[in-house]
Amino acid sequence: MAFRKAVKGTALIGGGAIATVFGLSQFSQYRNKHSALVQVEAAEDVPVKNHLPTREQQILALQTTTEFDVLVIGGGATGCGCALDAATRGLKTALLERYDFSSGTSSRSTKLIHGGVRYLQKAIMKLDFEQYRMVKEALEERAYVLQSAPHLSAPLPIMLPIYKWWQLPYYWIGIKLYDLVAGSQCLKSSYVLTKSRALELFPMLRKDKLVGAIVYYDGQHNDARMNLAIALTAARYGAATANYTEVRRLLKTTDPATGKPRVCGVHCRDVITGKEFDVRAKCVINATGPFTDSVRKMDDEEVPNICQPSAGVHIVMPGYYSPDNMGLLDPDTSDGRVIFFLPWEKMTIAGTTDSPTDVTSHPIPTEEDINFILSEVRNYLGADVEVRRGDVLAAWSGIRPLVTDPNSKDTQSISRNHVVTISDSGLVTIAGGKWTTYRAMARDTVDAAIQEHNLKAGSSKTMGLRLEGAQDWSPTLYIRLVQDYGLESEVAQHLASTYGDKAFEVAKIAQVTGKRWPIVGKRLVSEFPYIEAEVVYGVKEYARTAVDIISRRTRLAFLNVQAAEEALPRIVDIMGKELNWSEQKKKEELETAKKFLYYEMGYKVKTDQLTDSSEISLVPSDIERYKKRFHMFDKEKKGFITILDVQRVLESISVQIAENTLHEILNEVDLNKNGQVELNEFLQLMSAIQKGHVSGSRLAVLMKSAEENLRRRAAIPVDRSGGGV
Repeated sequence: MAFRKAVKGTALIGGGAIATVFGLSQFSQYRNKHSALVQVEAAEDVPVKNHLPTREQQILALQTTTEFDVLVIGGGATGCGCALDAATRGLKTALLERYDFSSGTSSRSTKLIHGGVRYLQKAIMKLDFEQYRMVKEALEERAYVLQSAPHLSAPLPIMLPIYKWWQLPYYWIGIKLYDLVAGSQCLKSSYVLTKSRALELFPMLRKDKLVGAIVYYDGQHNDARMNLAIALTAARYGAATANYTEVRRLLKTTDPATGKPRVCGVHCRDVITGKEFDVRAKCVINATGPFTDSVRKMDDEEVPNICQPSAGVHIVMPGYYSPDNMGLLDPDTSDGRVIFFLPWEKMTIAGTTDSPTDVTSHPIPTEEDINFILSEVRNYLGADVEVRRGDVLAAWSGIRPLVTDPNSKDTQSISRNHVVTISDSGLVTIAGGKWTTYRAMARDTVDAAIQEHNLKAGSSKTMGLRLEGAQDWSPTLYIRLVQDYGLESEVAQHLASTYGDKAFEVAKIAQVTGKRWPIVGKRLVSEFPYIEAEVVYGVKEYARTAVDIISRRTRLAFLNVQAAEEALPRIVDIMGKELNWSEQKKKEELETAKKFLYYEMGYKVKTDQLTDSSEISLVPSDIERYKKRFHMFDKEKKGFITILDVQRVLESISVQIAENTLHEILNEVDLNKNGQVELNEFLQLMSAIQKGHVSGSRLAVLMKSAEENLRRRAAIPVDRSGGGV
C-alpha cells in the first residue's frame, strides 16, 4: 500500500517537471528528425569493395597516392568515424594509427552506448542548456549505433535500487525525463519495481531496507569490435586505413595567397617494416584522443594544452555476480561518482573510477581503484554474496580525454561535449566527446574540414549506414552456422554476435575437430567460445600482434587474464604461420603479450595478492590440516614440492596432466621462482584463499582433489572386507 502511494505521489510531483522540458524536447526532436530526413542518403554512389584490401595493399596506396583529400590521424572510434564519414562522401581518404585500431580508450570503456543519466541530472539542476543538448544528441546517436551494428550491440535494462522512500520520486522524475528527452528514440519505457519483483530479477541485491527499484534502458556494445567494424567499413568504401603506422611529423607548405605555412600531410613510419614515407593531403584531421596535444604541438610548439586526461578503471568478475540481462547503477557512491555493474560477454563488468592522470600509451589499473570498485559493489549486494578480491578476473584503465574549449572565454572550464578546432595552418582537431556520439563528432569534423579547405563534397551520409557484418545479420543467423558447419551452439552464437554476416567466412576456415560433435571449431581455451579460426581471420582484419588478437579481435584479455595467457602459445603459433614469423619473433610476441597482461590487464595486481611477504592468518587447526595435505605430496619431508612430486601423486590416482600445464600451475604459486613450492608458500596461498584475496587457484584445487581421491582409495581393513586368504 505504501509503495502504491509513493508511486502515485511520485507521478504528481514529476508531472510539472516533465511538462517543463516537454516542449523543448519535442521541438528539438522535430528539428533533428527533419534534418535526418535530408541526411539519410545511402552512400550508393560510392563503390564498395567486396574484398577487404590487405594491410600491404593499404600501405602501398598510402605510398603511391599523389594527394588525399583527407588524412585522419588516430584509429579510435572518432578517427575511424571521420574516415568513414569522409570516404562515404566520396572524398579520397587516408587514416593512420600508431598502434592498432581501438588500442587506446575506445576499447577500454564501460561498454555502454548511453546519453548519460547523470549529465541530464546536472543539466536540470544547473539549468545548463549545453549539457541538455549533449544528452539529447547522445540519445539520438545511441539509436543510430544500435541500428548500425545490431550484431555488436543491444538494449540493456539497468536497475537503480531504491533504499530510501524520498529517493523514489526524485529518481523516477529523472529517469522519466531521460525517456522523454529520447523521444521516439527511447529504447523501452522505464518502469518501477516493487521490492519483491526487484529481488526476483536481481536476486544478488542487498535486501536490507530495499524499498523498490526503477529500471531504465540504455545500449551496450562490444566496443573494440565496434571500432574495428567502423574501420573495416571505411576501408571497404575506399579509405586507405593502416594500423601500426606512426606519424613522425607534419608536412607544411607555404600558401601562395597568404604566404603563411599550411599543413599538407605527414611523414610517417610503418612500424612493422620500419620503412618511412610521406603521405600528402589537402586536409589533416587530428583525432588522437588523449594524445590530442602531442599532435597539436607538432603543428605549433607554443600552443597551450587543451586535454585534461582522466583515468577510469574497470574490473571484470564472474558472471554469477549479476543476472544475465540486467545491469545495476549506483548513482551516488561514497565519493560522489557513479558506478555501473553490468553483465557483459557472460561476465560481470564493474566501473568506472574517475581520477586525474598523465597521458600514457599503457595505462595501468591500481589496487586502490580496484578496491574502491569492490567496496561499492559490496554496498549493493546481499550479505550472502561474498565479494572477493580474488574474483577479479581482469582489470584495466582507460584514459578519457576531457578537454577545455580553446574557443571559449572561460578556457579553464572542462567541456563535456566535443570540440572541433582549426589551427592557423589548417590542422583540424576533434577532441572530447564520448563513444556514443562518435558519428556526430565525425560529421561535425568533416563538415569543418570541407569548409576550411574548400573540399568538394556533400553532406554526411553515415546516418542509417550499416557497418561491417550488419547487412545480412539476423538474430537467428547462428542456427545456420550450427546446421551448415557443425559448430557448437555457443561458438556459433559468439561468431554471429561478433562478426555478423561475416561469421560464415570464419566458419569456412574453422578446423575439423575429429570429434563426433562439434565437427569444426577448435577452441583456444575450453571455457570461452573463441576458436582458432578467429586468429587466422583476425590477421585478415589487420591484426599484427598477439595483443591485437587477445584484446581486440577477441576480448579474452578483458575477460580473464589467466585464460588469455593460457591461449597465447597457440595464438602465437597460428599468427607465426600466417605472417611468416621467425622463432625469435614468436618468442618476442609471446613475451610482449605476457607483459601486456601483467601490467595493463591487471595480472600484476592480481598476482600481488600472493607475495612472499603475505601474512599467514590461519588458525592452528587449519595449519595442521594444510600441512598434512602438503606432506601427502612431499613424502620425503623436504619442505617443498616439485613437478615430480605432483606427477607421482597424480599417477597414483590415475590422473594425467600435461607437463607444461603442471609447470604453469606450480609457477602461479612459486613466489621466489626457484622451480618448487615451499610449505610456507602453500600456507600463504591457503591463507589468501580463505581471506578471499585469491580464487581459482589450480594448485589448491588439484591438491584438495588428490587428497580426497587418495582417502577414498585407502586400503579397506580385512575385518570389513569379508575375509581373505
